[in-house]
Amino acid sequence: MYVPPHFREQNLDVLHETIRRIALGTVVTLGPDGLIGSHVPMLLDTSKGEFGTLTGHLAKANMQAKGADENVEALAMFLGPEAYITPNWYATKQETGKVVPTWNYIAVHAYGPISYHDDADWLRDMVSRLTDMHEAANAAPWGINDAPEPFVQSQLKGIIGFEIPIARIEGKWKLSQNRPAADKEGVMSGIEARDGTAAPISIVTREKLSAS
Repeated sequence: MYVPPHFREQNLDVLHETIRRIALGTVVTLGPDGLIGSHVPMLLDTSKGEFGTLTGHLAKANMQAKGADENVEALAMFLGPEAYITPNWYATKQETGKVVPTWNYIAVHAYGPISYHDDADWLRDMVSRLTDMHEAANAAPWGINDAPEPFVQSQLKGIIGFEIPIARIEGKWKLSQNRPAADKEGVMSGIEARDGTAAPISIVTREKLSAS
């Protein structure tokens, strides 16, 4: 990922928290027929490895799982809040007209060797933890044990787990940090007027630009 210095986020705690908040990522690997990607929720275990370890699962019918090679490097991408930025928000437009549209966004890329798991106990533990994490906010959380055991076993037979120990991680917070102060204020005001102050891109943009 191309990351100019003014957009680079290197705080590992921030990168980890962003992965957890986004949760749904895109895993890309190189198989016999070329690159292939899948959009899947993932768990992050920060206690394993230098930069943490990602786990998730694919359907066994997925060609990414069928053509899988052990320890081939995988790329897991997590895309956060994003927004189109119109030049009309820039004070520079009125001053010189030398402005162009752009897109602001947050992205985290994690790289590492991927390995696969079809052990029923491993899969059940991973799926249970994944479910518990996303059900935690519900008044009456659903748990894997709420489903009939034979049904659960049949579902587990249809998936394969994966694990990616993160060997390299990059964060890009492209939020107009490279613009003059008046342009930054124009971007913050423009986003908030269009998307609302409670929109995720509005919140992270004001936090980042106010701190820069």
